[in-house]
Order: sequence, then structure tokens, then C-alpha cells
Amino acid sequence: LFLKLLIAFCSKAKSDILDDSLLTIAFRFSRSVGLQKNFATKLRPSTTGAIPKVLVRGYAQIPLETSIKLPTGEEYVQPTGLFINGEFVPSRQKKTFEVFSPATEELIATIYESREDDVDIAIQAAQNAFDHSPWATSDPSFRALAFFKLADLIEQHAETLASIESLDNGKSLGDARGDVALGIACLRSAAGWADKFGGKQIETGDDYFNFTRREPIGVVGQIIPWNFPLLMLIWKITGIVVGNTSVLKTAESTPLSALYLCNLIKENDVFPPGVFNVVSGFGKITGNALVEHPLVRKIAFTGSTATGKALMKKAADTMKKITLELGVAGIYYNSGEVCSAGSRLYVHEDIYDVFIKKLVDFANSSVKVGNPFLPDTIQGAQNSVSQLDKILKYIQIGTEEGATVLAGGKRLEEKGYFVQPTIFGDVKPDSKINKEEIFGPVVTVSKFKTVDEVVKLANDTEYGLAAGIQSNDFNKVIDVSRRLKAGTVWVNTYNDYHPMVPFGGFKQSGIGRELGEEVLHNYTEIKSLMIYS
Repeated sequence: LFLKLLIAFCSKAKSDILDDSLLTIAFRFSRSVGLQKNFATKLRPSTTGAIPKVLVRGYAQIPLETSIKLPTGEEYVQPTGLFINGEFVPSRQKKTFEVFSPATEELIATIYESREDDVDIAIQAAQNAFDHSPWATSDPSFRALAFFKLADLIEQHAETLASIESLDNGKSLGDARGDVALGIACLRSAAGWADKFGGKQIETGDDYFNFTRREPIGVVGQIIPWNFPLLMLIWKITGIVVGNTSVLKTAESTPLSALYLCNLIKENDVFPPGVFNVVSGFGKITGNALVEHPLVRKIAFTGSTATGKALMKKAADTMKKITLELGVAGIYYNSGEVCSAGSRLYVHEDIYDVFIKKLVDFANSSVKVGNPFLPDTIQGAQNSVSQLDKILKYIQIGTEEGATVLAGGKRLEEKGYFVQPTIFGDVKPDSKINKEEIFGPVVTVSKFKTVDEVVKLANDTEYGLAAGIQSNDFNKVIDVSRRLKAGTVWVNTYNDYHPMVPFGGFKQSGIGRELGEEVLHNYTEIKSLMIYS
């Protein structure tokens, strides 16, 4: 929402202060892939230094479900177990971890933590489903119907899912509702591909009949991040519409919406047992066990570039296929925790001063920060205290490097992990805040003179997930978009997704694509058949 407001603001600013003959206002390039009162208005100057509360772990025999009352007043039943072979089960070692609200720092629930033995059981269940259930071998319309059914269930429970997403992630309820809506559209799009994606006939003369088949890979391991828990689960699960089975690991701080979705799957017999399994846990144990298991034939991961590189090395030991959506940074939408967010703004020197004034006024007056469940909140809480500390550390680094804080730069005082919308000006191209991953509500603004200069500045990064151009000059748009090293280029819009349009990055922002037909190529093997007549 903020980014769309910013686009509208940019368009108005351009019309106010620019001739249409001049180059557009802003060029953006990311490093990677409503709510009535503020929670707080006072400022707290430093981080807490506290240990992230989500790391509270233990051993306990807890019930497999618990009742939770949402801030909206709704009370619902939250599963707490691992979802394996169509059932909720405790972890074999009875190990647990606690999940806290980023907005209030209060305990939400205690969840079973999966270990290596749990991951193995889940993978065995997925392999058995791949080998013996009708999922992989039936008419593709069978799988399409399952996806349509799941989309309908999510639509029926949309408000509950959005509220759960906001509760343990910290994002605004408005943002969470948007995630749910896009997720539903993605499932229906994937369902539509189920019986249309396949092989082709190849002509080599009358002596041979040649054709290819697109066959499922087998068991896929999928690891999702905490910034879009439900939406990333849905993006990943589209890979099973071609007949694969899945073991998916949630982020340890945001497992709730995935487990609630699993309960909908279980109660409504959406998939055969073992087709879709969910294990909650920590990357170093649960994630590694998933990546290293010999029965897992593919890994799909969304997260940091550093973790993606480590997973590639581990996956290489068993020659797994891999899809990576990496490189993270962000500004205000979704609390800045967006892999493709426009965290670097390049503004033509002719309009820089006027643009900065308007942008600062906009950030200070229009970006409401606070309680995710209030109707006019745009920016909710950061997901964890560790992420909060990281953001504040980078803000301090930026000031030490000589950049000017034009807006924000502080933590809000009340409970919860809230940061002011922050704008840096006078940013050097080689500064850390311009080069490294912040993943928070921080944007840097720099001047440029020429198109060649801004293209060079934009491409001067190890990432290349997405870029944005604001312009009414079609020729310049085509020229600049062609020269940008990014997987997606948005023009006069930003963070604008469609289920049919592939999404993924160049350079260190990843391998492979999500969404559209392209994602199905990543989840199938090609088999060639040559028949001699």
C-alpha cells in the first residue's frame, strides 16, 4: 500500500515540478524477492539488546491445539503440532519453542519443534505418497480440483488467516489481507495450469515419432521466510500441482498461519495423506535435515543470500535441483520486510530538493506506524527484536558514514518492535546502507544527472531481484529497462504482482522463478521418447 501511495505521490510531484519533456522523477532498484491510531509516539534512542524471545525453547508435552483470541475479538483453534501424513503429531523428542507477538512482545503460543528424526518421518511420508497415492499419476484435473478447493477454503477463512498472519508477523492487517487475496489468485492460477502444462511432439522425419514428457521430480523440500509466511507457502505449494509431494519448513517466528492452513487441508481432505507436510523448526537443524536428506530431490528456498549460498553447497552433495529467491531489503510497506522493496531511490538533480521535501513530508505525515490491527496503520512491527536491532544498527552506520537522516531514524518507545520510517539523503554509492541488506523501513535517496549514470548506479550491486522506473517517456523506459540487471522491472508501479507473471532474480538474488508457467519448469523433469517406426 505504501509503495502504491508513493507511486501516486511521485506522479503528482512530477506533474508539479517537471516538464513532461524531462526524465521522470525517480528510479528505484531493490537489493533482492487498513489500521486508527499509533501504538506509540515517543522515541527510544537505542536497541534493547535483548535475546530474541522466539528463541525460548524447551521440552514439554503440550496439547496438539490451543485456543487463541485474536485482537479482532475472534477466537480460533490453533494447531501446535507437526503436520505429517495428513495428521498433527508431536515432535518425537517433545521439543518445543515459543512464538511471540512482535507488536506487543507477548506470548502467543508454544509450538512443537521438529528435529532430524521428525524431518525424516515427514520425508518418508511424502515419498510414500509420491510412490503409492494417485497424486503423481492421476489425471491432472484431479490435482487442479484440489487446488481450487484449497483456494475456496482460504477464501472462506480469509479474515481469520489475515489476522493470524498479522498476529505473529507484525504486519498491518491491511497488508495481510492483501497477501491472502494474492495467495488465493495464485492457487487458482496454478490449478488452471495443471492440465495444460506438459511435453510436446518433435518432428525429425517420418522414421521416428518423438515427444517429451514433463514428469514430477518427487519429494521437494521447501523453506519459507517470516516476512510473507502464508503467501510464500502458497507460492511454494504451486510446485506440487504437477505431481510432486512436499515437506515444507516454516520460519520459527511465524508458523501459525501455515499450521492453521494445514488444519483446513486435514478437515476437508484436500490432498491425499503425505502429499503436503509441514515441519516447524530452526534452520540449522530442521532446515539442514531437509536439505541433506537423500530422498529430497529438490529444494526451494526464499530468504537471505548468505543462507541461500550455504544451502546450495549442501544440496550439491546429493545433486538436488534448487530454486532460490534471495537478496532482501525494503522500505515501509510490510514494515519494510519485502524482498523486492525499493530501498534505493535515484532522483534527477533538477528535482531532487523539491522531491526530498515532499517525500519527507509524506513519510512523516502519511505513514502511520503502530498497532497492526488498527484501520489506518500502514507500517506495523518488525518481526523480531533481532531484526529491530539490525535495522537500528544500520541506521547508526549510515549516520557514521556521513549520510543525512532526513526523516525517522529512531525506535518507537512503547512495547513492540516499531521503527520510524527512515529516509537517508547524501548517500555515497559505496556506503554500507546503500550496498548491504537492511530489510527494514529505511530508504536511501541519491541524485543523478544522466540516464547512463543512473543505470550504472542501479546495477552497481550484487543483487538484482527487482527495479522500478517512474517515467512517461516510453522510449526511455524501454531503453533503461533493457539495460537493468534485474528479474522484474516495474514501470509507473511497484511491488505489483500477478500470478501469471514470473518472479525471480538476477545475479545473487536467486536461481529459478516463482509464479506463472515458469515455476512449473522448475518442478519437473523432461523425459524424451524416440520411437522408431
